[in-house]
Amino acid sequence: MIDSPDIQEKDEGLEIARRMAEEEEGVSRRPTGPTKWVIPTIGVTWSLFQLAIASFWILDTIFIRAIHLGFALLIVYLNYPVFKQTRLGLKFLSIKDRIPPWDFAIAALACFSAVYIAVDYYGVTARYGAPITRDIIFGLILLVLLLEAARRVIGPALSAIALLFCAYAFFGPYMPDVIAFKGVSLNRFMGQITMSTEGIYGIPLDVSATIVFLFVLFGAMLDKAGGGRYFIQLALSFLGGFKGGPAKAAVLGSGFTGLVSGSSIANIVTTGTFTIPLMKKVGYPATKAAAVEVAASTDGQLAPPIMGAAAFIIAEYVNVPYVEVIKAAAIPAFASYAALFYITHIEASKLGLRGLPREELPPFFKTLISGAHFLVPLCMLLYELIVVRHSPELAAFNAIWVMAIIMLFQNPVKAYMKKEPIAPAFWQGVTDVFSAMASGARNMCAVALATAAAGIIVGVVAMGLGGLITEVIDVLSGGNIFLLLVITAIASLIIGMGLPTTATYIVMDSLTAPVIVEVGASMDFIVPLMAAHLFCFYFGILADDTPPVGLAAYAAAAIAKSPPIPTGLQGFMYDIRTAILPFMFIFNSDLILHNIDSWPQGILIFLMACMANFAFASATQGFFVARNKIWEIPIFLFVTFNLFRPDLIAQWLGMAQDQRYWTYLIGLAVFGLLWLLQRPRMPRPESARAPA
Repeated sequence: MIDSPDIQEKDEGLEIARRMAEEEEGVSRRPTGPTKWVIPTIGVTWSLFQLAIASFWILDTIFIRAIHLGFALLIVYLNYPVFKQTRLGLKFLSIKDRIPPWDFAIAALACFSAVYIAVDYYGVTARYGAPITRDIIFGLILLVLLLEAARRVIGPALSAIALLFCAYAFFGPYMPDVIAFKGVSLNRFMGQITMSTEGIYGIPLDVSATIVFLFVLFGAMLDKAGGGRYFIQLALSFLGGFKGGPAKAAVLGSGFTGLVSGSSIANIVTTGTFTIPLMKKVGYPATKAAAVEVAASTDGQLAPPIMGAAAFIIAEYVNVPYVEVIKAAAIPAFASYAALFYITHIEASKLGLRGLPREELPPFFKTLISGAHFLVPLCMLLYELIVVRHSPELAAFNAIWVMAIIMLFQNPVKAYMKKEPIAPAFWQGVTDVFSAMASGARNMCAVALATAAAGIIVGVVAMGLGGLITEVIDVLSGGNIFLLLVITAIASLIIGMGLPTTATYIVMDSLTAPVIVEVGASMDFIVPLMAAHLFCFYFGILADDTPPVGLAAYAAAAIAKSPPIPTGLQGFMYDIRTAILPFMFIFNSDLILHNIDSWPQGILIFLMACMANFAFASATQGFFVARNKIWEIPIFLFVTFNLFRPDLIAQWLGMAQDQRYWTYLIGLAVFGLLWLLQRPRMPRPESARAPA
């Protein structure tokens, strides 16, 4: 195993990155004394509640959503002070070593306001559309405390956007005629937002409560058991010896770690701790080493079968089984990762780098066998999702109990083999299970609050504002779908700078996904609803490494000791190959396997999408098998377009659409010609630099 001092060194940059990951995963206060067990106990209770409703406890959906939100609010107010740092000399608002009494009181009030709809369920149902004073008071308390909790966990952006929508709902009649809105009464507003399933308690919160929690808990358990470290070591043992091997290992390790963590920053800290120093060791500049890790980690949520929380919400919004989302996302995601592998190879070729010496790498088969038990729950999860096609919540629940058994017995088995006492090892396993439950609950707070707060925006849009927004966006785009997609992409990147991926997707989906479909239809062009939703999803994820805010870039830069802004810019340059994919599958739905059920056809499309991404990467990185000449770049872009849009090439050539795949031969031939042209300019192998 690679465990050298330069990788494990607890330097300031690594500690900064770890603190960023802990904050994103819900670790803020570290109480001492009797109160140190309060937050973990609530977290374990929340996890047990979620496991109960996933197995034997049947509850009405509104009860599940309300209790789920109540737990999240309770943990947030106990775990997060008002400010992270002391401001205006008010130290009592940033206490982190204990939980002050006022936060206990606020937490209890926030929790009760969330479950009020369940406590008085029959009364609220009977009064639907005509709330009484008590309903409005508790609704206002919930609204205020939810937005404040979201500010503490996520930052001010989502709360500010939600407040703007709320204000617009009331002051719409006083706006200029172009953006005037009829407005709503307080009774209607509170009824929609806090007393129905079309606001805070909407579909996004339902997905968080019934599906996402189980996957986050499974990831926390896998990580606590050592699965994250195992995947990194496995990737290094397999790829570390190839040209630029540590970078390739970073890509594969981050892809696997994406199964464990839905957080880009946590992914970077888990894999980057090992891979970034190794990339620097073989000769990658610090900025590029960090940027590779950023690009690989941000794309972790794209890779099926376990994608980010937004992917489960897509399934609900589009009203399809989750396996259909997996099917649609498969080719773009895997083609994007293949292209990132290719980019790391290009960078290694440009810099003349080699891999790590084999003696410095962990042995592959020994590493594979040492953690093979981690593959059992993952394989079971894949089998249930894809083959048996169980619901996501049932598949995740079954994977969790298998993971729990592994956690309980892996330490005793190791102790037995080493002839050590078994009882302490078993107790450690029990401790790890409960610790993972507490960790999973903390991790869920950001998702639960993001979906609930974004539900406010969705609820306001549903009150009639959506039609106005559609008209405004249609006017801005001039009814042109190309311009509409650019506006949507830019807006997603800007909004996503201050919001988590899930919230960005929900906001952009509610505003633009229906418009994309409608504008496409007005141009006699059919845009599949799945494609429109995936478009918003992709750009929500890409916002994680978009300068100047991209927090993922700051975390990686802290580990690599590189400037954050150049790191973010370089990471975004690597991610451009992902950014073009949504534009392509909007116009070529073959890429999301829309109406395609043939395996040979799907494999052909995937291979050509990979080749297209390789050509695009060569154009943007300035290198193929040798450095590009300026006049070669447009040819690479032609190959990219040809392999992504065979339908349009076939149309230009007057070919029938069922013959469109024959046009792939044109792009492949031109790609081969470029290889022949550049081959004489290839760098000589002896010029490659050995690892430092």
